[in-house]
Amino acid sequence: MREILEKQLSENDSNEAKHIFSKLIQKSQLVGELYSINYDYANVLIHDTARRDVGGIPNLSFLVATRINSDNEIDFKHEDASLILLRVIDSASLPNNSEAERIRVETAQRVSGEIEKHWDTDGMDPYTRNHLSYAGVKCRVIGTFFLVRRQHDNPDSGLALFFGSDISNYYPNRGLKIYKPNDKALEIIVNYLDPTNIQDQRSTARVRIGEVRYASTNREFQGISNVPVYINPSDLLAQKTALFGMTRTGKSNTTKIIAQSVYNLRYPEDSRDTPLRIGQIIFDPNGEYANENEQDKDGSGNLNALKNVWRRNGVSKEDEVVTYGLDKHDNDPDRKIMKLNFYSEKLLQTGKEIINSVLEDETSQYFRNFCQIRFDKPEKDDYSDDHLFWSDLYKFSRRKIVYQTILNKAGLKPPKGTAGLKLGKMSFFKKDLCDSMSAFEDKKDKKKEGLIKNAAIILSQEDASWDVLASAFEGLFLFLSTDNYNSFNLEYARQHRGESWADSDLERLLEMFLWPKGINLIGKISAQHTNSLENDYAEEIYNELVNGKLVIVDQSSGNYEVNRFSAQRIMQKIFSKNQSLFRKGYNDIPEILIYLEEAHNLLPTDKENDLNDVWVRTAKEGSKYRLGLVYATQEVSSIQKNILKNTANWFIAHLNNTDETRELVKYYDFADFESSIRKAQDKGFLRVKTLSNLFVIPVQVKKFDMSEEGQ
Repeated sequence: MREILEKQLSENDSNEAKHIFSKLIQKSQLVGELYSINYDYANVLIHDTARRDVGGIPNLSFLVATRINSDNEIDFKHEDASLILLRVIDSASLPNNSEAERIRVETAQRVSGEIEKHWDTDGMDPYTRNHLSYAGVKCRVIGTFFLVRRQHDNPDSGLALFFGSDISNYYPNRGLKIYKPNDKALEIIVNYLDPTNIQDQRSTARVRIGEVRYASTNREFQGISNVPVYINPSDLLAQKTALFGMTRTGKSNTTKIIAQSVYNLRYPEDSRDTPLRIGQIIFDPNGEYANENEQDKDGSGNLNALKNVWRRNGVSKEDEVVTYGLDKHDNDPDRKIMKLNFYSEKLLQTGKEIINSVLEDETSQYFRNFCQIRFDKPEKDDYSDDHLFWSDLYKFSRRKIVYQTILNKAGLKPPKGTAGLKLGKMSFFKKDLCDSMSAFEDKKDKKKEGLIKNAAIILSQEDASWDVLASAFEGLFLFLSTDNYNSFNLEYARQHRGESWADSDLERLLEMFLWPKGINLIGKISAQHTNSLENDYAEEIYNELVNGKLVIVDQSSGNYEVNRFSAQRIMQKIFSKNQSLFRKGYNDIPEILIYLEEAHNLLPTDKENDLNDVWVRTAKEGSKYRLGLVYATQEVSSIQKNILKNTANWFIAHLNNTDETRELVKYYDFADFESSIRKAQDKGFLRVKTLSNLFVIPVQVKKFDMSEEGQ
């Protein structure tokens, strides 16, 4: 009985193995014989007739090598029960190449000049023609398909197809048949997923991004034009994804497909999948995602803008998509303005950091002094000494008045209802100080004397406008270097535990009124200021992402440095918030995916080695904080190597020089595609390697289409 059961099991295994392998190899697709192989390369003998019958052997096409004959019994545990996957990379020399070339030349000479004759059909006898019809093809060994029992301890669990990224043995003297996969077999190969990895995926959803394409010369008779290629959107979650290629080669189109596929994870087609609301943010330097453009029109003239991805039954825009920008947009009435109230006490330091970014290249000492000032309001809980707390709070409030006066002089409009200050009630400029200023005399510099005395008059009043305060603070700064101030300050220090009346930060602020250049440079950020809002847009954006929304930040207007700093602020907020949740032990950290168009404008260059940069930290540490990064740019070499080394998903379009392709070939098996990437300039022709795919797939990416809901 046991022998009967074992025989039955063996027959079942053999039949299942035949069924699986018959999907990958067909006798009609036989193209040749393997005659040489090592662990990395294989040489294949191909006959012209077989080559024509299967539609040709394009460069970079897939072939499979095997001894399997589906007419015979198959023992899946046997060494020969496997398929070696190969990729064509070049021609290979045969031992008789020199002799064959001599014959071809001599035959061609005999028909030379006769248009109606060709040397291969009219100048050669059938035996010789057949002898010369064999050619060699060099292939890269990609890996091995083999069968494994689904459950090792359960003989009835059936077999599953597995793939290993190498070969498990050396076949120097084994004859292997070579097949070119047909369209059905090719679909299985390029979309293969490791069964053990499927269970680790957050979602089993798969999205069609295009069709297999081997070469720029993409002819239909080759039998691969309609072979679909799918990606798993969950591959992008908490991973780094790169899109490289020259302008107008399909990067933005691919980004839209990716973003739409991740968005659609909230509407799973498989009932076994849990809906996933993934927060996505796109930094849009050209406004092509935030706005509807002519390039988004489909064949019927309808707009295919990504911002309209929310249009599904029973879904409102405000629950799904939100756009941010520096300015209002006529076609986007719901856009949120990405500005700060630089006067707001809770945003003082945030605004100050933006100003610092504008001044960071200035070398004058007063600029450096100004940039060192911080506006961190003292909190009582941080002090054990009440006197020290109130003293620091007093100094903070005084510095705030001076700083806000600088903002007003730079052209930033104050909030409504704050045209001036009630100085008398605030007691920041005491009577003793004003009296000392009024008594100041300087016979050699009457202008200085006038400024100081005028400042005394202004600061002794109960009310003062922002404009008047500017001249008063200029006079106050001049007063700090006089003997009158020194006398006043000695008495003040005696009464206040040795403290000076003017701390160093106050002096640095007051000095700014002497330098028109500094005030003018600060005025450059006026486009980032609003006097009507109180909230921090970075905090609002993070909350939108936590709620699973698609956020598009339109950066098509505004100063480059300010846009860069704003993006960095937003990224820092996202990183620090998720990092905090991770450190507190939260299991449900929000999944967030960040897209960087024209990434070279935001990411540090390869020459920069600041490992504390938030973008580098996101690349290195983002996975554990559930942060994914999708970055698109024209040059591989423009991206810091720390980021490249942590990138799992790659979408590569046309690159036009060897400097860039040399960088690229350091990763995965892109070396096989180096020449093709430089030559083929076809729009949307990409080489794709994702976390789930174990090797690079050449793909013609489809055009983004909003009408394909589930894609």
